[in-house]
Amino acid sequence: MRRVTIEDLLTDSVCRKHLPRAGVDHSIRVAEIAVDLAEQMDVDPDKAAKAGLLHDIGHGDFTVNGHWDYELYSRGDIHPIKGAERAHELMVLKGEDPEIAREIAFAILFHSGSNAIRPVGDRTPLQALVAMADDGDEEELGQHHLRQIDWQAAIERVRALDRRVDTLLAKRNRSSD
Repeated sequence: MRRVTIEDLLTDSVCRKHLPRAGVDHSIRVAEIAVDLAEQMDVDPDKAAKAGLLHDIGHGDFTVNGHWDYELYSRGDIHPIKGAERAHELMVLKGEDPEIAREIAFAILFHSGSNAIRPVGDRTPLQALVAMADDGDEEELGQHHLRQIDWQAAIERVRALDRRVDTLLAKRNRSSD
């Protein structure tokens, strides 16, 4: 049984405040892609979904006159650093296992090419998966951060994702018995 669901995270005031800067639709889409990849790569789908959802929670506002300013973003971005810390704190406060929260935070820290910090050695499968999932939803000049989604539609998509993660975890548990 998971301690914290994707819905628990999305509906928390921290996500409600910070995810719109990165795009709620983009965050959910990356979580969905991450679960697809987790199934293919034999990575824990719960960790993948959480890291995918929270991967951009550290974004600042890089819009100017309602448009994404890619140049401003390129010069001043530290979202992987801020996001890793913010996501870790959120997950621990919600009751997530601290070791799992740490692993997810590192996947967030190393998901972006804009991060000057590099992992020692190769990326873990979860870290690589989050980077691939993010790349899989990227649009030219950061436009993926500006896609809009109705809040109720976002909740419904996350609930569906939680059900899928539960199904995949149950399947993994049955095959390990």
